Amino acid sequence: MTLSDKDFEVLRDFIYNHCGIYFHTSKKYFLESRITRRIEATNSPNLMTYMGLLKSGPGKSDELLKLLVEITTNETCFFRNPPQLKALENVFLPEVVAAKGKIGFRKLRIWSAGSSSGEEAYTMAMILLEKRATILKDWIIEIVGTDISETVLAQAREGVYSAYSVRNTPDYYKKKYFRQEPGERYVLSPDVKKLVSFNHLNLYEDAKMVFMKSFDFIFCANVLIYFDLASKTKVVQHYYNNLQPYGYFFVGQSESLHGVNDKFKTVHFPGGFAYKK
Repeated sequence: MTLSDKDFEVLRDFIYNHCGIYFHTSKKYFLESRITRRIEATNSPNLMTYMGLLKSGPGKSDELLKLLVEITTNETCFFRNPPQLKALENVFLPEVVAAKGKIGFRKLRIWSAGSSSGEEAYTMAMILLEKRATILKDWIIEIVGTDISETVLAQAREGVYSAYSVRNTPDYYKKKYFRQEPGERYVLSPDVKKLVSFNHLNLYEDAKMVFMKSFDFIFCANVLIYFDLASKTKVVQHYYNNLQPYGYFFVGQSESLHGVNDKFKTVHFPGGFAYKK
């Protein structure tokens, strides 16, 4: 279907007000194609009827989530950002562990925001499991993955992946933490899965973000690209509030907090950078 300029603005504003995702007019064709799928799936005769379903229909919450799945991209893989992971393993993790060890608090908390189907969170779990015999001996490890899409969260909890998802995974990790099945299916080890919990979360909802407290590391890769400046500022402030004073905040390779938040300071490492308070 083709959206009039007015209809596009109505739909765009509705999405923005509910989750902070902003669509520039240049994305009109993209939004048209995605909204058409949902209109057809709900047997709505037109946009007006569909908007009524979103606003006051009996399944409005479920339909909104389905729409959000359509308009966001869940492209990810294991070991997606090697320089970032190397810095985490060799520099930032030992530093944070030493800081917490001095006060006798042997618990590590990591948040994978916009976790999609779980590859990022599970990558962290594998890296930390490798430290169980050394710096993380007798430590409690808690990794939380959150996403706005229940569909990808269900996939994450299942822990079964395609060859494409593990394409960047070093052979050592692939052999140790996956069981390969016919049809190029890779089943994740229960030892990895038990370190991670997955929860539904809209990053734009202030009330729910209040509960995401005391994280040592926060990863938010390729999520901020969906927000305009006002939304980014709001969401990044939540990350700031929920990060420990000695913790680190990571964004995607093509993302930056420049002009968004000046409370974080940039920490450079070979091939990338992170943020801390």
